[in-house]
Amino acid sequence: MKSFCLAAVLSLLLPLAGLAGESFVYFGTFTGAKSKGIYVSRFDSDSGKLTAPELAAEIQNPTFLAVAPGERFLYAVSEVNQIGDKNTGAVDAFAVDAKTGKLTLLNQQYSGGPGPCHLSVDATGKCLLVANYAGGSIAALPIHADGSLGEAATFIQHTGSSFNTNRQAGPHAHFIMASPDNHLVLNCDLGLDRVFAYYLDASAAKLRDTGRVITVAPGSGPRHLVFSADSRFVYVINEIVGTITVFSYQIFADGLSDPAMTEVQTISTLPKDFSGQNTAAEIVLHPSGKFLYASNRGHDSIALFSVDQKTGRLTFVEHQSTMGRTPRHFAVDPTGHWLMAENQASDSVVMFAIDQDTGILKPTVQTLSVGAPVCAVFVDAR
Repeated sequence: MKSFCLAAVLSLLLPLAGLAGESFVYFGTFTGAKSKGIYVSRFDSDSGKLTAPELAAEIQNPTFLAVAPGERFLYAVSEVNQIGDKNTGAVDAFAVDAKTGKLTLLNQQYSGGPGPCHLSVDATGKCLLVANYAGGSIAALPIHADGSLGEAATFIQHTGSSFNTNRQAGPHAHFIMASPDNHLVLNCDLGLDRVFAYYLDASAAKLRDTGRVITVAPGSGPRHLVFSADSRFVYVINEIVGTITVFSYQIFADGLSDPAMTEVQTISTLPKDFSGQNTAAEIVLHPSGKFLYASNRGHDSIALFSVDQKTGRLTFVEHQSTMGRTPRHFAVDPTGHWLMAENQASDSVVMFAIDQDTGILKPTVQTLSVGAPVCAVFVDAR
């Protein structure tokens, strides 16, 4: 298909030549008066310093980004409901120049349904997975050797509803990723209070139903999930009620995983005395596996939990204000020393230092101005 925004996509040679120990951070945004697409900054993991963001690619609503293994290619959703006369959003493929920060558009494909809000790449780099929130569907697209995308090889439409008539009148696929062993694909559907499990054939971009469906409490609204460091537990953040549900996750002797998941714990992301409006958003495990972070939109905070690595259970530690409004997303850098909170409603990215012994966040003086930031990913500068 021809790109609906091809003429608008920039391949900018950024004055951001990479140095040893540095990386690039790409920011996805909702486009509007203060944003035109994907922005990039240079990041120094030793000091935690970020350069002023620059426009890397002009594209409509690149609200979630994913980097392929090897970090040569970057993928973005275009979170729109319609392209021409088709009720679908899009996914875009870019080549990354890790010396300069340059992004070059490779191609664009339909996402299969309206409102794509999340995407990921499997461990082999051969399959892109996308979740269409507005359409309540998921798709898998083949990734060619040059990083470009083929048309969707798998499309799955969810049906049904759940407890909350305002938010769950129909399906809303919100997250999709391959399991750490690349054997399964897990998909959170906020509208159905379910986590679906599919067998993955990455080389063909094919998904096959396992017949197993994992459920959370009615009205919870599962949004995103993350695996424990040893893959024995799965942590699901529930947007509507502001909780995290911990599941045990079966790993067999041959190393392959089973889609059967058993609930271990459900814990709130909010203070006990909080009575305002809130929706939970992102969930991230620290690289050490010892700490888990979750964001609250309304309370506008990051909740920190310690992780019992034997039982998988969480213990609340503290809340840290994100020093802005609506932290839809945040990211921990690969070294585990820094956390960036993207405050969508206040057009800011705020940097925090992470205490390596406690996981506690310490505000720094750094705040970047980025229009409606909603995702951040790292790429090594070479």
